[in-house]
Amino acid sequence: MADIRGADMRKPSKRRRFDPAGPVTGLFFLALAGLFLADGLADENVLPATTLLPVVLIGLGLVGTVRVLTRSRRRDLR
Repeated sequence: MADIRGADMRKPSKRRRFDPAGPVTGLFFLALAGLFLADGLADENVLPATTLLPVVLIGLGLVGTVRVLTRSRRRDLR
């Protein structure tokens, strides 16, 4: 006789793999927020705008690269 709660109908669980895209993105934006906070609380500029803009663009490029490289893992996690 089948289980009333439907335990026999459950799909077999897939092995979960680590997806580094989320943590890398989170760390980047956390570091960026720290830079902006330090710049706002300090009397002097922590990083000049000519340095901050390339740092932001390079970081976004790295985050995008990690997301593209791990796209297949995110597709399997759904």
